[in-house]
Amino acid sequence: MTFHPEGKATLILVFLTGGALAAALHWLIPGWVGTALGVLLWSVLLGLVINFFRMPSRKIGQKEASDVLCPSDGKVVVIERVKETEWFNDERIQVSIFMSPLNVHAQWAPLAGKVLASRYHPGKYLVAWHPKSSTENERTTHVIEGKFGTVMFRQIAGAVARRICWYMKEGQELNAGDEVGFIKFGSRIDVFLPLDAEVCVELDQKVVGRESILARLAHSE
Repeated sequence: MTFHPEGKATLILVFLTGGALAAALHWLIPGWVGTALGVLLWSVLLGLVINFFRMPSRKIGQKEASDVLCPSDGKVVVIERVKETEWFNDERIQVSIFMSPLNVHAQWAPLAGKVLASRYHPGKYLVAWHPKSSTENERTTHVIEGKFGTVMFRQIAGAVARRICWYMKEGQELNAGDEVGFIKFGSRIDVFLPLDAEVCVELDQKVVGRESILARLAHSE
């Protein structure tokens, strides 16, 4: 377990502001009570930031080349057939994973392959579970062409998340499970699969990024 580099600035800010609040409580409430409250507040704030930006060390288990990994931690909130209009312009299976502030917020490549697209879209900050958040919120779109098919996924900012980080470039070759991004403070991931893919998760299932198998692509070239 390590601390993600994206959290360093936030950790410094919370360390300084938390320390100032602790000092203020010590001054406003003389004696050990004020000191105890200040230390407790400071510790809680630091603990929340450290927990949010934790980066677990995970190994990819046994998998087939046709397997699609879950690109993030969270809970499966959508499994449905939709019309995808940004890249494929046809029907796809959409699987959405909602990340609470308590989840690890890193993202990993769901399959090995070539990055065909990696785009950023500014937008609104609707709550992450809102149906329109997939197309109207601040988001990215990433398309990876693998051996058995092409998969698209979006990083979507929520009502609290205000910064999406991604580390992919168009034309780049990825291995399944490579770290490809991070979203700060509450968010959602939408994955778009071919219609003949076998979905391996269920609604309300909690999944683990880089470890849980999201789907299996059909074995056809």
